[in-house]
Amino acid sequence: MNELIQNKLAILPDMPGCYMMKDRQGTVIYVGKAKVLKNRVRSYFTGSHDAKTQRLVTEIEDFETIITSSDIEALILELNLIKQYDPKYNIMLKDDKTYPYLKLTAERHPKLIVTRIVKKDKGRYFGPYPNVTAATETKKLLDRLYPYRKCHTLPDRVCLYYHLGQCLAPCVYDVSKETYKEMTDDIARFLNGGYKSMKKELTQKMNDAAESLEFERATEYRDQISNIETVMEKQTMTMHDFKDRDIFGYAVEKGWMCVQVFFVRQGKLIERDVSLFPVYRDPEEELLTFIGQFYSKLSHIKPSEVLLPPGIDQEIVEQLLDIHVYIPQRGKKKDLVQLANKNASISLKQKFQLIDRQEERTIGACEELSDAMNISIPLRIEAFDNSHTHGVEPVSAMVSFVDGKPNRKDYRKYKTKTAAAHDDYGAMREVIRRRYTRVLKDNLPLPDLIVIDGGKGQMGIAREVVEDELGLSIPIAGLAKDDKHQTAQLLYGSPPELIPLKRSSEAFYLLQRIQDEVHRFAITFHRQRRDTGSLVSALDGLPGVGPKRKQKLLKHFGSVKKIKVASKEQLIEAGLPAAVAESVAEYFAEKNKPAEPASD
Repeated sequence: MNELIQNKLAILPDMPGCYMMKDRQGTVIYVGKAKVLKNRVRSYFTGSHDAKTQRLVTEIEDFETIITSSDIEALILELNLIKQYDPKYNIMLKDDKTYPYLKLTAERHPKLIVTRIVKKDKGRYFGPYPNVTAATETKKLLDRLYPYRKCHTLPDRVCLYYHLGQCLAPCVYDVSKETYKEMTDDIARFLNGGYKSMKKELTQKMNDAAESLEFERATEYRDQISNIETVMEKQTMTMHDFKDRDIFGYAVEKGWMCVQVFFVRQGKLIERDVSLFPVYRDPEEELLTFIGQFYSKLSHIKPSEVLLPPGIDQEIVEQLLDIHVYIPQRGKKKDLVQLANKNASISLKQKFQLIDRQEERTIGACEELSDAMNISIPLRIEAFDNSHTHGVEPVSAMVSFVDGKPNRKDYRKYKTKTAAAHDDYGAMREVIRRRYTRVLKDNLPLPDLIVIDGGKGQMGIAREVVEDELGLSIPIAGLAKDDKHQTAQLLYGSPPELIPLKRSSEAFYLLQRIQDEVHRFAITFHRQRRDTGSLVSALDGLPGVGPKRKQKLLKHFGSVKKIKVASKEQLIEAGLPAAVAESVAEYFAEKNKPAEPASD
């Protein structure tokens, strides 16, 4: 614990609010809330913690606090701060899992559609459904039962749906708003559990048609009843009041938390959502934050009621969501909450082996590197490599690994500008200078370790730029390869020395992945440049054809070979003016002429 943190801990307020933990670069890495800031923030720096919380604490170099007037204000502020800073240690719902809904549009002539995008419009949404097949089958059933609009754009004549009695043909006939309102209300009642009354009505109509000897119509009613039973009644009923509910359950073990959300729609348990993440404070507070984030996504519509396990602050959740929230004490609702808790516990145990293995391969490997090199844990690693073919199209590339995993949004490609074609050292000097000048200029996060795909010479070049020119203090390592072009040695220090790493260690495997990735990224970029260059050079010299027309020709014909043998008419079809097409055809015809035999 540094002196700055000690001084701040001594003057923490005895009030509710939020706190923001920062690393050595000033980046917010964790946001939390507390009923009593003084107690909560101090708890991070006293006593013992599990491995994940300890890892968070080791990165904290500073913190800030914001006081609020109540606990609910602290929760809302926490959710906003998480959105603003995207801290890496907070709960982040990044799976972007969306469920299908049925939507009655708010158009003059409404239609029913299946959608995964929930908007704040005037449309009426029903669901979620467990999968798109369930939503589609329900829509097909309603298409047959109600004559609402089926087409996306109104045609100028009646369609087949009108003749089948499944559309009122608003394209031709005037349909009143009252008719649509009655129909949409019926559909809403149907989707909210009213299909049982619809089934009863159809059964009566079927019996009446059979008594009147209208057997074809009776058969139609029978099929509609069968469809309702197949689509709407194939799931087990869990509640009898047809309310939409979300039921939360959770389990905590070994510093990890699993939250399960059961979706009950029209009294049926139709789907569940599973989230797994590390925890750094009381599980009850983590669940409050999770619930706030869960409903901040438009894909999760708030139901009529939420059921929570014991120990959760019911009042705060009610204020946050503005819906009914219960902690059931007995009966079916309590059984469902316990079932959600049990499922969360089982999911957590099933995932532990996979999590432990992943941790060992990623952050665990970073910790191994830290011990072997005697440096701070390199959670952000940037690696560089050069690529060219005999000096042609020289390029460089950088890949970024964060917490032992590729961070592809930070990958960078470089076309060398000042270095000579065969000068690998010059290319490395240029690219290192360009990268970290940009990092300093844009105030981007600095890496904890720079890895050079090369030996002592290239390491020295990188050190000259990073330390001598830019005045930065970043560890620089080199990776040497063996005769089979495979990762063989890790070099570090000044002068560089061999760092002993077991080839079976996770740290060695991490370096191997980094070296393979930067090599792949660099050589792919080089091949793209080389291929583009060869295409462009083949089309250079065409009379009246600039870059845009070259691109148009390539898009039309697909290859340079086809352009060379194209006729004037074909070139005109590709978009060239007649005079230019004639010049191009003559140009290639001249080039394609076989050479005349030499005279004796």
